[in-house]
Amino acid sequence: MSSSFDPTNVNLNTASLQDVVCYIYGAGNDYNGNLPARISSVFVILITSTVVTFFPVVARRVQSLHIPNLAYIIARYFGSGVILATAFVHLLDPAYYEIGQNTCVGVTGNWYQYSWPPAFALAAIAVTFLLDFGATLYVEAKYGITRQGHSPVFVRQGETPAIASDTKEISLSQDQSQQASPVSLPAQVYDEESLDDEKSFKQQIAAFLILEFGVLFHSVIIGLTLGVVGNEFAVLYVVIIFHQAFEGLGIGARMSAIPFPHNRRWLPWVLCAAYGLTTPISIAIGLGVRTSMNLNSFNANIIQGVMDASSGGVLIYTAMVELLAHDFIFNPNRTRDRKELTIMMTSFFAGCGIMSLLGKWI
Repeated sequence: MSSSFDPTNVNLNTASLQDVVCYIYGAGNDYNGNLPARISSVFVILITSTVVTFFPVVARRVQSLHIPNLAYIIARYFGSGVILATAFVHLLDPAYYEIGQNTCVGVTGNWYQYSWPPAFALAAIAVTFLLDFGATLYVEAKYGITRQGHSPVFVRQGETPAIASDTKEISLSQDQSQQASPVSLPAQVYDEESLDDEKSFKQQIAAFLILEFGVLFHSVIIGLTLGVVGNEFAVLYVVIIFHQAFEGLGIGARMSAIPFPHNRRWLPWVLCAAYGLTTPISIAIGLGVRTSMNLNSFNANIIQGVMDASSGGVLIYTAMVELLAHDFIFNPNRTRDRKELTIMMTSFFAGCGIMSLLGKWI
């Protein structure tokens, strides 16, 4: 904003659009006290987001707790809805208010020439798709996986994959010694399940890490905002508790569906803990700079806008392809139970609806 701009005496014939818009959107620091309540938010959000994020993983992996499978199903598909709503309502939409064409950033230079939020989202979708598809090609090449129709076939090095129908036919002209000897099944029969898990893990983990990075960045902004916000603090405190809980449920549910190999069984717990700690740490940092930080500055809006739009694209791809299409449309093992399907769909739409509603305040 021009240093000569006087907001108390504006001449619309000479004032630039950038000066006016940047003044409107570029309010300074808003901190107005409530320090004890802000400090309490560090611990409340830490406990809430951590516990909820861990729940789907614990429900899936710790069978001794006897958590009903129905609870896991509800949590998983509610979380899927949360991820999709987060992409559109909590990431892509705010990007328009940060770098859109009617903002301080959007009326300057090249930012004015194009609608950048959907462009960054589209680029992120394309990159996530390439990572996903690249992981598939890598695993197929590494483990010698060929495809018959839509089904992968595991083949040992140097072997030619058999046609599926031929594998069911055994010649009856074998000699007596062959019939008397025990049948030795190929190694790939025993390894097929572990190879399938490894393939699925490699395919999903790259996209998930990008997804979590986007969510974590969003959590950093939320935490900093709660630390420095002014009169809106009381409302945001309550809303962010629910926001982080639902978003954490989505992260945990997404992670619980990834078949982590035995030598990486520790990884889900680390990733869950990372989400649980990010917002509380960010709140603490926000409190440390509570009297000087301005999240509405020009540069801060560029960083937030680019990351929000990009993260939104990643979550859109993940929700639509890795969750909805994978679980409902292309899953050959999908349940045929109409009651269970109804619960799954109801949970998904509930997650979408509730997370979208929270967008009214954050």
